[in-house]
Amino acid sequence: MSDSSSPRTVPARLPLATAPQASDLLRSLTGLLARWMPRQRWFAGKGRPLNSLTLVSATELLPCTGGGPIPGLLHLLVRTRLGGQEGASSGGDCYQLLLGVRPTLPPTLGPALVGRPTEGPLRGKAVYEALHDARLAALLLERLRAPGRLGGLTFGRAPGSAIPSGLAARVLTGEQSNTSVVYGETHILKLFRRVSPGVNPDLELPLALAEAGSDRVPAPSAWFEATPPPPPQQAREKGGGAADEPMTLGVLAPFLAGSSDGWQLALRSLAERTDFTGSARSLGRATAEVHTALAAVLPTVRLGREQLERIAAAMGRRLDEAAEAVPALRPYRAGLHRSFDTVGEFARRGGTCVAQRLHGDLHLGQVLHTPESGTWHLIDFEGEPARPLADRRRPGPPVRDIAGMLRSFDYAACQHPAGGPWVDSWSRANRAAYCQGYAEAGGQDPMGQLDLLRAYETDKAIYEVLYEARHRPAWLHVPMAAVRRLAAAPG
Repeated sequence: MSDSSSPRTVPARLPLATAPQASDLLRSLTGLLARWMPRQRWFAGKGRPLNSLTLVSATELLPCTGGGPIPGLLHLLVRTRLGGQEGASSGGDCYQLLLGVRPTLPPTLGPALVGRPTEGPLRGKAVYEALHDARLAALLLERLRAPGRLGGLTFGRAPGSAIPSGLAARVLTGEQSNTSVVYGETHILKLFRRVSPGVNPDLELPLALAEAGSDRVPAPSAWFEATPPPPPQQAREKGGGAADEPMTLGVLAPFLAGSSDGWQLALRSLAERTDFTGSARSLGRATAEVHTALAAVLPTVRLGREQLERIAAAMGRRLDEAAEAVPALRPYRAGLHRSFDTVGEFARRGGTCVAQRLHGDLHLGQVLHTPESGTWHLIDFEGEPARPLADRRRPGPPVRDIAGMLRSFDYAACQHPAGGPWVDSWSRANRAAYCQGYAEAGGQDPMGQLDLLRAYETDKAIYEVLYEARHRPAWLHVPMAAVRRLAAAPG
């Protein structure tokens, strides 16, 4: 990429005491990162030009400018600005990068190459994705074992947590918004890619559940954070926490070796035409136990008329926006709006509901079943990564999580190539069993809040339609089947 086609570079806002000089470093890496970042699965700006990069902070975990064979390790926080984000209403997105630096790159690390700078302090060196280097991934684990500060990074560890050293590291594939590294068979590190000020729910909620004594969620063993310079005022208004709140960068937790996620188990049940309702019922119980524990240790609120009308109105706006983008939704718009109107009517009659902290993105891929104990565990409490952090930390009605799981049963059923009455019956039976299990353990039957549950399921299906239309058009028929069913439901 020539200088004329490279994104505009913006100097870092902080002196970088533990990294190469900021302006030289950014000039050295800008072109490489501008080509490499948009190709990564975790990059949120697909299809939009990358106009500028701002180096927010840089920390050398291992020296990067020496001439020896030992690889360097560089931690970066980089703010991007895309085409269409030039106005005052957007501060861009901040991404976390871990880059390895070597004079020459072993062939096994070739696929991890970012590029070779032609200028600056890293000139001529191979810069690559560090987490694919077992040596550098092991160094990161050692930092997590030793609480303290390094440059702009702070490493914390849960009291009494056992984290062995010398564990072999491997990067998991297939993730979209984050990167995970498994250490041996005992721990897993989730590294958040797009970050913002404020504690990430995937650290906050499992810590709260550990305090409550819940064994349904693996308790964090260690984590690390950064306190970056204040973002622009407009970014603070758009984003999550206060500007001086640290950013959660990664969480290390126990790895449940030998477990299978609910999606795999559901697909196996469908392929083998076996009963899954017992598993669905116990999963409903697990969900209720987690909700109960969260409500016991974190604040709850009661949503009255104003809040419920606002929720219903926001759902309606999302429907109208999605229908403008996806013409297939338009014939069903009136029927879908009835679900949201019902919530507004409930609120105007004086109806209320309790809101609490939730999982936020619950589906069959976010639950693990351990065969030895027969136990379901909930994981990945980050919420929907596309939503601002403040939204993901906001209390909501428990039926929002339940609606997500109900939609997941439908998604699984649609994967069966033959389809037909048996598959439809499988989905209906497991949706009912899940709600029954939840009612048994939670003391409240989700079907007792049918109007609110249907509204959240409708909102989720509309989100799915928009996602599939943009990213997986061949899957659009899956949420559209739900749209037709929900639009035909009586108001």
